Amino acid sequence: MRDVDQSLIDLLRANAREPVAALARKLGLARSTVQERIARLERSGIIKGYTLKLAETVGDARLRAIVMISADPKRADRVVAELKKIPKVRSLSAVAGPYDLIALVEAETTAEMDASLDAIGKAGGVARTVSSIILSEKFAR
Repeated sequence: MRDVDQSLIDLLRANAREPVAALARKLGLARSTVQERIARLERSGIIKGYTLKLAETVGDARLRAIVMISADPKRADRVVAELKKIPKVRSLSAVAGPYDLIALVEAETTAEMDASLDAIGKAGGVARTVSSIILSEKFAR
């Protein structure tokens, strides 16, 4: 990836809604060039989509937890498939280290969180879990 593309990605990470004309000024490029670079990055799959960031006051209404998961390596595909069916599991990442997976769980109530954590623990192939409730987010990029 070229330095210009990386700079464009950095600007979009900071504000994906910034007008193309403003991005072009910051990069010292023509507006049409920036539009074409964005389109190319999207077509190639480097940019997979755009997301929404909620204000702290809105986000505070949700409970969030990080769940570290140890899974039977022979049943890893099954674990992923079962966790994907749990609606409150917002993301699942494979990691290296003492745990195999990390799930981000979001729920509106403690009862929903409890039920989701129970469902994760009961998923076939899950050996053990360790959960941490997120108290506050210090920053996100």
